[in-house]
Amino acid sequence: MHKEEHEVAVLGPPPSTILPRSTVINIHSETSVPDHVVWSLFNTLFLNWCCLGFIAFAYSVKTGTQALPESEKGTHRDRKMVGDVTGAQAYASTAKCLNIWALILGILMTIGFILLLVFGSVTVYHIMLQIIQEKRGY
Repeated sequence: MHKEEHEVAVLGPPPSTILPRSTVINIHSETSVPDHVVWSLFNTLFLNWCCLGFIAFAYSVKTGTQALPESEKGTHRDRKMVGDVTGAQAYASTAKCLNIWALILGILMTIGFILLLVFGSVTVYHIMLQIIQEKRGY
């Protein structure tokens, strides 16, 4: 969490009679950093062509463990809790990019595999049909 300090002057009587005072207000800003774990897990299980889904899953999990001491690694998943929002954003961005590529390549390669299967089956069917017709001709 980022701690921001803002100085606010308290208005009062003229400075000649009272010493100037200041008040410090701590504002805790909640920065939401998505870790894309669910998306990475989906890509790992269903669209893991070229292992991009698994690598994205590793970066998603690493979003929470990079800034922790060695004794605590693996116990937290959220880098925001330890104050490393910049690191969490970097890992989340990498996981998002890898997930996008895993999804695109997974869809394209799945469509390609289905087309290959269909055209291969049709070709094998025509070859078998031709062999059967040649044997009947003898």
